[in-house]
Amino acid sequence: MSGIRVVDLTTMVMGPYCTQIMADMGADVIKVEPPEGDATRYISAGPAPDMSGVFVNVNRGKRSVVLDLRTPEGRAAITALIGGADVFIHSMRAKAIAKLGLGYPEVAALNPGIVYTNCYGYSRRGPAADRPAYDDTIQAECGLPAVQEQLTGRADYVGTIMADKIAGLTALYATMMALFHRERTGQGQEVEVAMFETMASFMLVEHANGALFDPPRGPAVYPRTVAPNRRPYETSDGQIAALIYNDKHWNAFIGAVQPEWASEQYATLAQRAQQIDTIYGLVAQTMKERTTAQWLALFEELEIPAAPLNTPGALFDDPHLNAVGLFETVDTAHGPVRFPGVPTWLSATPGRVAGGAPELGEHTSAVLDELGLGRDSA
Repeated sequence: MSGIRVVDLTTMVMGPYCTQIMADMGADVIKVEPPEGDATRYISAGPAPDMSGVFVNVNRGKRSVVLDLRTPEGRAAITALIGGADVFIHSMRAKAIAKLGLGYPEVAALNPGIVYTNCYGYSRRGPAADRPAYDDTIQAECGLPAVQEQLTGRADYVGTIMADKIAGLTALYATMMALFHRERTGQGQEVEVAMFETMASFMLVEHANGALFDPPRGPAVYPRTVAPNRRPYETSDGQIAALIYNDKHWNAFIGAVQPEWASEQYATLAQRAQQIDTIYGLVAQTMKERTTAQWLALFEELEIPAAPLNTPGALFDDPHLNAVGLFETVDTAHGPVRFPGVPTWLSATPGRVAGGAPELGEHTSAVLDELGLGRDSA
């Protein structure tokens, strides 16, 4: 994305995660912050009060410009930025961005070729358009805690901000498709990515199931993922994750272990799918008979997917992740920061961590100078 300039008015995680990936792939991402800064600067541990780990990770490699968009000077600066940008992306509710006079019609009038990406909770085309949204509320509304309740007996959020991150990745691919269209035609356009619609689509990939059909052929749930016995297996000395799923894996497991409960009624994937919770329970009994190391060695030999249970912190020392160079250490004003880097690999144009996260307003003067504006234009 070298040569692409992104004017980034996003905050929190959804939008910044999208533009962080753009920065890692070479884009010049100009993060426009209000005088108080992005709220994520202050929400978790970090080397300075306004440099939390969450903020630093999803805003690395960007340039921070502080503008008060309610003032004539701030308006002049954002107008100049828009004129030379390829992408304008924000995460305000529709009525808030319109109040600033920065809706798509106004921005496109300044720069007809721009790709303008809206990141909100709900599409403005529906009745929920101006409702506020956070990851927890979207998880609830898309059915994720209800699915967890079927699995565990209790409605819970998952332990990661899944809606924010999936919507951020969706905003990235949608923006890139619009840029690809512009490359072919020269035409800019408006893009809308809403967390609720994104997560509804995401959840229904497998959970639509029988409800896809007219008339319905079954409930909107994928039985395997909500089977109560679907959990890491206890071994004689710990726990392990394994999925003995398709017929090849199943036959290899039964042949090597020869559990006493093996039966022709479990011989095919279709048969096992109809009684998947029973299968999980039977395998769980057998897994207690050996150590974690013994099972991992056997599953590696049989080419059955299996893994130990890691904590997030253990990922920094994972031998595979370190062998492929996922982590990149960047020297910053606050000391070295070890970032989880670009998870994809491109043979001709690989990305890399674009740099450390900016101090609040660190690049205001430099960017205003590039635009031919004075420092008092902020």
